[in-house]
Amino acid sequence: MKRKRRKFTNEFKEEAVKLVQEQGYLLSEASRNPGIHANLLGQWKREY
Repeated sequence: MKRKRRKFTNEFKEEAVKLVQEQGYLLSEASRNPGIHANLLGQWKREY
């Protein structure tokens, strides 16, 4: 059975990236709470 692909809003992505850039969280720390993978958050960070 296929897993349904989750979609994230731009606002969600921006807030997650702000945790890393402005508040000094590590990628692993910032990605743990919303349940996303640290690699995905790193990709969003590079895009912004």
